[in-house]
Amino acid sequence: MDTERYEVGMEARQRVLGEDYVARALSATDSFNHDLQQLITEYCWGAVWGRSTLTDRQRSLNNLCLLAALNRPEEFMTHFRGALRNGCTLDELRDTLLQITVYAGVPAGIEAFRLARRVLEAEGITPEPVP
Repeated sequence: MDTERYEVGMEARQRVLGEDYVARALSATDSFNHDLQQLITEYCWGAVWGRSTLTDRQRSLNNLCLLAALNRPEEFMTHFRGALRNGCTLDELRDTLLQITVYAGVPAGIEAFRLARRVLEAEGITPEPVP
């Protein structure tokens, strides 16, 4: 394990997903999934999210597109919540979900909006009504 990359990854993971979320994920670590947690933290979060070319906001929006297209609802909701933490606006998120609808298909877009609504409700965020 590359300790420095792991530490960069842990900082990025906590910054994007929140310390509580990461602590819960790590508290569920056992001998079966320990290597997976190390791999995720070191490579996904350290080697990729630890880079500086894209902002966390850009990475979050990219992830939402990919996760919706791959039909990964739990990860989609986790990263939607992370996108909110990263400062993505509802306008940016809405337009990203519209992009998903066009390029990944209407069913993927509908599901993305449905999952996003669940996260917004859980976070106590109510979009403005249509005039």
